[in-house]
Amino acid sequence: MTNYSFTVNESFKKKRIDQVVANNYPEISRTRVYKIIKKHLLKLNGKIFSDPSAKVKVGDQIEFHDIKDEKINLIPKKMNLKIIFEDSDIIIIDKPVGLVVHPGAGNFQNTMVNGLIYHCNNKLSGINGTDRPGIVHRIDKDTSGLLVVAKNDQAHAFIAKQFEEHVIKRSYLVFVHGILRPLHGRIETLIGRNKTNRQKMSAEVSRGKKAITNYETIEVFKGSKILDISLVKCILQTGRTHQIRVHMSHKGNPILGDQTYGKKIKKLRGVDKQFEDILKSLTRQALHAHTLGFIHPRTNQDVFYTSQLPNDLNNLKKRLETLKN
Repeated sequence: MTNYSFTVNESFKKKRIDQVVANNYPEISRTRVYKIIKKHLLKLNGKIFSDPSAKVKVGDQIEFHDIKDEKINLIPKKMNLKIIFEDSDIIIIDKPVGLVVHPGAGNFQNTMVNGLIYHCNNKLSGINGTDRPGIVHRIDKDTSGLLVVAKNDQAHAFIAKQFEEHVIKRSYLVFVHGILRPLHGRIETLIGRNKTNRQKMSAEVSRGKKAITNYETIEVFKGSKILDISLVKCILQTGRTHQIRVHMSHKGNPILGDQTYGKKIKKLRGVDKQFEDILKSLTRQALHAHTLGFIHPRTNQDVFYTSQLPNDLNNLKKRLETLKN
């Protein structure tokens, strides 16, 4: 291991600690910095520090041990990626449900990244490390919809800054249990790791990151023989891990099909058999990345993309419409 230490100067004040370290040592990727911090190999003012996103102050003392970046041999794979738009800087992809965005947890050959490196002949941004070329942001395997991919480092940095400053325009369509009250509103909480299950996030925390979701109820499916279901448009003001899923559950209106934050569907009494079948047949969370807007990295013009409900969720909507009164 190699030891490093430096003092934060004026040019880095109020920057993320992982950014500061990566900018100070260009030979160390930001992904590697993240791993260094998570492995408790970095100290801030003499104390072990574990939050890569925390902001630093002028005069802060940073010291850390470097680790070698793990090399991952990504195999290009021909895939039928649904590309909404492409130019020399970006690709807009409409991701299907079931497709993992980037390698991890033993899956290194069947991810969207494998399809991207085949499509682009491996010419993608490298800011996010060797295992995530081009990936500026991600959505869950069981969420469908829009993603922006960066073809070069300049485009990546430009778009990532917009995400960091919360100026990206993103909305999701989601089917939830019950009826939200009020029908249109704003949810603002902290979101952090669940105390008992570190794989889950929670809004019931005293420490966490500020998370804001604005929502609009589009349609309510209500009837004498079905449980109330709502189709809701969620507009992200921040983009925390599992934010919409956590916020809908926190509100008391978990997403249909959400195995982590949702309701477990058991035998339902007094409901239409077709309705029960609809709920039990849903194999993913009913969440779709509907719109995506940002400033283009080369033209500086606002760009905006839309993806309509995919077949499975559109069919869900139609079936619910036939059952409501």
